[in-house]
Amino acid sequence: MIVIGTDTHKGEHALAAVDEGTGRVRGQREIRADEAGHLAAVRWARGLDEERVWAIEDCRHVSRRFERALVAAGERVVRVAPHRMGESRKGERQPGKSDQIDALAIARAVVKDGVEEFPVAYLNEQAMEIRLLLDHRNDLVAERTRTVNRLRWHLVIVRPELERSVKPGAFNQARELDRVDRQLRKLPAGARVRTARELIARIRQINRQVDELRGELLELVKAHRPQLLAELGCGPLVAAILIGHTAGAKQFRSDASFAMLAGAAPIPCSSGKTTQHRLNRGGDRQLNHALHIIAITRASHDPTTKQYLARKQAQGKTTKGALRSLKRALARRFYHLLTEPPAAQPQTAELAAELELPAIPGRPRPRGEVQQIDQAPSPMACIN
Repeated sequence: MIVIGTDTHKGEHALAAVDEGTGRVRGQREIRADEAGHLAAVRWARGLDEERVWAIEDCRHVSRRFERALVAAGERVVRVAPHRMGESRKGERQPGKSDQIDALAIARAVVKDGVEEFPVAYLNEQAMEIRLLLDHRNDLVAERTRTVNRLRWHLVIVRPELERSVKPGAFNQARELDRVDRQLRKLPAGARVRTARELIARIRQINRQVDELRGELLELVKAHRPQLLAELGCGPLVAAILIGHTAGAKQFRSDASFAMLAGAAPIPCSSGKTTQHRLNRGGDRQLNHALHIIAITRASHDPTTKQYLARKQAQGKTTKGALRSLKRALARRFYHLLTEPPAAQPQTAELAAELELPAIPGRPRPRGEVQQIDQAPSPMACIN
C-alpha cells in the first residue's frame, strides 16, 4: 500500500507517494486545484498501486474541495494536522522547504505513526453548514465587540457620565441602545456625535443578525442532533460547536480519540511513586471550550455532578483535577451522543449509568426521529 501526501494551495496541489512499509518515494507530481487536476491525480494514483491512502494536510478552506472530490471518487482519505507535518519535517535529511518537501513530510508522518492514528475524512454537509453559520456568528460577535469599544471611547469624550452608566454587555439590548441614542440626540451636532450614532445603528444591525443566526442554528441542531439539546449545559451554540468541529464523529476510532481532539485527555506527568496528570493544552480549543461550559454548568446546577466532583476530590484530586476528570467523562458521553443515530439513542439514564455519569434531567428526547444518512456530493466524472 502507498500513502500519498498532499500539500494543498489555492492554485496547485503537490503530491508525494511513499511506500507504507519503507517510506520510499514511489512518485511525485503537481496538479491544478480544479476538477481536471483532481481527475488527473486520481488516475495517477491508481496507476501507482491498487491500495492507497491519501493524507491531506487539514487546512479546511484550501483542502476541502480536493478532499470532497477524493471521497466522492471512492478514495480513502485521512486528515493530518499541520503540526504533525512540522514534526515529520524535523527528521528529513533534505533541508529547506518546498511544496514537494511538505507533501513528502505529510506522507511520512502517516507512515511513521500509522494510518489508524489519523482521523478519516468524512463528508457531512449538515455539520459543515452548522460550522459555517457558527463561524459567521462568531465573526459578527467579534465585530460587535470592536464596534462597542469604539462607541465607548466616543462617549467618554462627549458624555463621560453616560458611558459610565452603561454596564458591560448592555449594548446587546435594544432598550439600552435606544436610551443612549436619545441622549446623543440632545447634544450639539458634530462629527463625534454623528459617528457615535452611526456606531449605534451598526450595533443594532449586528444584534439582529446575531439573533437570527442563533435561531437558524437552533433549527439546524434540532434537525441534525436533537438529543444534544436535552443535555444540561448544552444549548444551541454549544451543540453547534460540538457538531461543527467534529464534522461526523464517526471518523474517530473511540471516545479516547475524540477526547484527545477536544484537549480533554489528561497528559501523564508521573514520576516514581507519584501518579498524576496535567492539563492538556492541545487539541481543538473550541471543542474544549464547549465541554468546559457543559462541565461548569453541571457543577453549578446538578446535585449528582456535585457529588461526582466531591468524590474525585476525596480521592486526592484538586478542584481543577476533578473538573478535568468530569470533562473527560463528558467527552466520552458526547462521543456516544454524536455517533449514535438519533433514532437509536439509548435512554439518558441508561447511558449515564454506562458512562458512570449522573443522569441529567432535561427536555424529553424527541421520539420518532428519522435517521439521517450523510450523503456524499455528486461523484466525480467516470475515471477509466
